[in-house]
Amino acid sequence: MLEQTQYYQFTRSDVSEFLPNNYEKVLEIGCGEGHFKRNLNESSEVWGIEPTNAAHVASKNLYKVLHGYYQDVYDELPDNYFDLVVCNDVIEHMNDHDKFLKSIKKKITENGYIVGSIPNVRYIYNLYQLMVNKEWFYEDSGVLDRTHLRFFTEKSLRRTFNENGYLIEKLHGINSELTKPLSVNIIKHKSIKAIVKRALLLLVMVGTFGFWNDVQYLQFAFRVKKQSKLA
Repeated sequence: MLEQTQYYQFTRSDVSEFLPNNYEKVLEIGCGEGHFKRNLNESSEVWGIEPTNAAHVASKNLYKVLHGYYQDVYDELPDNYFDLVVCNDVIEHMNDHDKFLKSIKKKITENGYIVGSIPNVRYIYNLYQLMVNKEWFYEDSGVLDRTHLRFFTEKSLRRTFNENGYLIEKLHGINSELTKPLSVNIIKHKSIKAIVKRALLLLVMVGTFGFWNDVQYLQFAFRVKKQSKLA
């Protein structure tokens, strides 16, 4: 289980490959203590939005930090200003993610980008709890974080971006269960269960001829581009 403060200290280098080549003005929603900036161009002007006390630390690391929730500080953001918006594990916490994806367009420059990550509700351990244990536990962290208000699969995430008028340039799974050392899972999930779950994952992927490859990923990361008109 993660300490709550750890959430605000991640650099999230796993999302860095999704960054566009060129950007100058960046807005990170849910910036924590502002450490994602280490992945960005040094010359970029980075703003942050953070509702927790981590905003005080972030204000020392970023150009400007607005303390509050996105909807509360929206009017303080300049229009047509940011060419990159970062949302790392943030959209799933929003009451209305469609409304956010529409409203943020006003703050993004023409052909600006949104980059970020979203938990995968089809993650293998989540499916294991649902299909094998017939249970659904909300937790303090992870896919079933008790503060999550929305849940996404790769298919529903692609549909969401398309319906809200964004061009998907890059979207795929990150933090695969198969890339984690089995020894780590044995410690985390208790020996035999870890081995059984890993075997189940491989069986599912092979047995469906790759159709269920998405279940290995804890999250999906993306880079989408603003379009002026809905497709």
